[in-house]
Amino acid sequence: MNALTKTEGGALALSEPELLEVLQSSLYPGAASASIRMVLGYCKAAGLDPMQKPVHIVPMWDSKAGQMRDVVMPGVNLYRTQAARSGQFAGMSEPEFGPDKTQTLGGVEITFPEWCKVTARRALANGIVAEFTALEYWIENYAVKGGKEKSIAPNAMWTKRPRGQIAKCASAQALRIAFPEIASQATAEEMEGKTLQPDADGVIDMPAQQSQRPAVPQWPADAFAAQFARWSKAVEAGIKTAADILTLAKTKGTLSAEQEAQILALKAKPAEPPPSDDHSDFVADMNAAEGAAQ
Repeated sequence: MNALTKTEGGALALSEPELLEVLQSSLYPGAASASIRMVLGYCKAAGLDPMQKPVHIVPMWDSKAGQMRDVVMPGVNLYRTQAARSGQFAGMSEPEFGPDKTQTLGGVEITFPEWCKVTARRALANGIVAEFTALEYWIENYAVKGGKEKSIAPNAMWTKRPRGQIAKCASAQALRIAFPEIASQATAEEMEGKTLQPDADGVIDMPAQQSQRPAVPQWPADAFAAQFARWSKAVEAGIKTAADILTLAKTKGTLSAEQEAQILALKAKPAEPPPSDDHSDFVADMNAAEGAAQ
C-alpha cells in the first residue's frame, strides 16, 4: 500500500509515510508504527476512513506469548455509524444506571453504578419500531490494569469514568442485538484489560475474562423467597411490573433460570369492575318517597 487515495469514506490522498505521521501525532499518539499499519490495513479491508478513527489500538496481555500485544478493534462509534447507514436505525435511549456501589478492587476503592441499561431501536416493515435492550453489569465489564502483574484493579479510564465506560459497553451490546449483521465483534471499550488466549494456530477468539474478577453473587434461596413475597405484592398492586422486578433482582445477584421464570410469571391483580351506571334502584326509591309524601 504505497498511497491512500480519496475514497467515498473520505480518506485523505496521502502517501503511507505521510498518513502514518499524521495518525501517530494526532489520533494514535505514542502508538508504534507497526500498530498504526495494522489500523490502515483494517480500514483498507473494511473500506473505512482512518482519519475518522473507526478503530482503536488496544494493548492486551497475550497469555501464550507472555507479553503485551497491540490488537486493532472497532469502537462503539463505528457500530453507531454502521447502524445509521443501514437506513433502519431509529435511535437509542439515554443510558440508565443502577444504584452506586463502593468496592475495593485490587487495593483500589472505587464507586461505580452496578449496571447500565441502553435500548437500541430498529425500524422494521410496516412502520414498526422494535426495541432491543442490553443490561450490562459494571463488575463484569470493567477493564483491569492487567499485564503480567494480573492486578484486578480498574485501569485509569475506568477509574476516572466509571459511568461513561459502562455506558459504551451497554450501547455496543444493544447495537449488536439490534443489528447482528453489521455488529458482531466485541468493541475496544469491552475488551480493554482482557487477556488474549490464542489457540494452537494463533487464532484469537474471545479473550478470557480475568479469573480473579469478582462475580455477581448468586441469590440465596431463602433470601429470594423472602423478597419474592414482597415483589408479588408490588406487582399485584400495579406498583411494579414483572420486568421491573427482574431488572431490580439482577442488580443484587445472579438468578437461576427457575427464579427468573418465577418473577416473569408475576401478574398484576385484575382491576375491580367500575360501579354500575344503572340508577333504576335509586329512581324507584325516589318515586316511592314522592308517593308517600302525596
